[in-house]
Amino acid sequence: TTESTHLIINMGKTADLVTRDYTIHLSKRLTKTSFKKKAPKAIKEIRAFAQQMMKTKDVRLSAELNKAVWCKGVRNVPVRIRVRLSRKRNDDEDADEKLYTLVEPVNVGGKFKGLTNETVE
Repeated sequence: TTESTHLIINMGKTADLVTRDYTIHLSKRLTKTSFKKKAPKAIKEIRAFAQQMMKTKDVRLSAELNKAVWCKGVRNVPVRIRVRLSRKRNDDEDADEKLYTLVEPVNVGGKFKGLTNETVE
């Protein structure tokens, strides 16, 4: 019961629909990972990052994001990736959670200097 109470308290703060841009430093999260597991672990780390930032358990990754992570193969994952996290309402009536997070890549042209976490309207 404490977990469900905790979830209800948190939902009061995060129930709004919001879209934000974040830069994820993948190489920091993939140190000491063997070559053949780098891209799959990067996908898992992006999913965990989205769960932590948006406070939803249901995280959906776009096909474009998957291509952006895998663009240089399983071993050579991009050092950083800019993503747009969108918290959206779940249309499925019998879903466990009312909200889900959609993760999409944002093209920045390879320049990450000076970018901050921004709320998109």
